[in-house]
Amino acid sequence: MEILHSKIFGENLTNTPLLVFHGLFGMLDNWGSFGKDLGELLPVHLLDLRNHGRSFHSENMSHDDLADDIANYMAHYGIEKAHVLGHSLGGKAVMQFAIKYPEKVDKLIVVDISPKAYPPHHQGVIKALESVDFNTVNSRSEVEAVLNQYIPDKPTIQFLTKNLYWDDNKKLNWRFNLKTLSEKYTEFVSNAIKFGVFEGDTLFISGEKSNYILPQDEYAIKQQFPKAKIITVKNAAHWVQADNPVEFAKVVKEFLGLN
Repeated sequence: MEILHSKIFGENLTNTPLLVFHGLFGMLDNWGSFGKDLGELLPVHLLDLRNHGRSFHSENMSHDDLADDIANYMAHYGIEKAHVLGHSLGGKAVMQFAIKYPEKVDKLIVVDISPKAYPPHHQGVIKALESVDFNTVNSRSEVEAVLNQYIPDKPTIQFLTKNLYWDDNKKLNWRFNLKTLSEKYTEFVSNAIKFGVFEGDTLFISGEKSNYILPQDEYAIKQQFPKAKIITVKNAAHWVQADNPVEFAKVVKEFLGLN
C-alpha cells in the first residue's frame, strides 16, 4: 500500500491535526506559508495527492481512490481523527472522505468547490502541458515560452512550472502524472461527489471573484453537508489562500477555534 507524500508542521503539538490537500496540478508546496503559520497552533500535514508532487503515480484517479488515500495516510501515521481541508480537486477528495469515513473527521473545510459535477474546463491547460516536448526544451524559460502560446495568464504559467524538475536522465519533466490526469479528467472533475451525508461541522470557503461556488449551489451543499456554513473571502478568486492569505487564515482559525 502506497502512502501519500507529506510535509508536517507542529508535529510535537498534541491537539487534533489538520490535513491539507491542494488542487489539480498543484502540490503541497503551494500551501507552505499557511502550513507554517497554522503549524504554530496545531499539527499541520500538507499532502501531495496521488499523481501530484512527490506522491505515487497511479492509473486510477476517482474520488473514492482519493478518499481511501487519506484513510490509508491516517492509519499509517496513527491518526484516529483529523480536521481535513481541501482546495478544488482536494476539496472533492475531502468531501468524499468525510462521507465515506465520517468517524475519522472532526471538522471539514472545503475551499472554492462544491459537491456538484463541473463541465470540463481545463482543456486549454492540458493541451498546453501536452505540447511541451521535453526532448527539445532545456530550460524553464523554454517551457514557459511553449505554455505562453496557449495560456495568456502569467500566474497560471508560474503555478504550473513549479511542477518542473530535473529527472534521473537529466531532463526536465513534470512532477504530476499528466497521462493519468488527462485520461481520467472527466472521472474526477465531471462527476459529482457520491451521494451521502456528513453530519459534522463543515465550512465552505469561496472566493468573491470566483464562480466555482454559486448561490444556487447552497441547496445541494446543505443536502450532503447539513451543518455547512458558507463564507466568501473578499478580493480572492479561485486560489483563495494565495489571493488573500491573511483573511483566509483568519477564517480557518476561527472555524477551528484557534483564535
